[in-house]
Amino acid sequence: MTAYAVAHMHSVEMGPQIVEYLQQVDATLDAFGGRFLVHGNPLDVREGRWDGHLIVIEFPDLDRAQAWYDSPRYREILPLRTEHSVTDVLLVGGVPAGYRAADSLAH
Repeated sequence: MTAYAVAHMHSVEMGPQIVEYLQQVDATLDAFGGRFLVHGNPLDVREGRWDGHLIVIEFPDLDRAQAWYDSPRYREILPLRTEHSVTDVLLVGGVPAGYRAADSLAH
């Protein structure tokens, strides 16, 4: 089942390290079938408050999302971002085709 890496980047200190991270991150996704769905696009906030940027990366499944995040290649460039931004990151599985909100009541 499809899974996602979701990041809320609260703030970023743009500089050479972030540029290097951005230049290298795409190559870390390829082996795990990852692809960007959302990457810092302007947000139309309808409820609540959202400061910062939203990033969403799609993976074929949660195992591959976890393997990407834990991979040596990604771990090597990760400090380029973490040392120059404040970001919340999570990995989450999607729902099956045909899923309805009321299906969550069965849990």
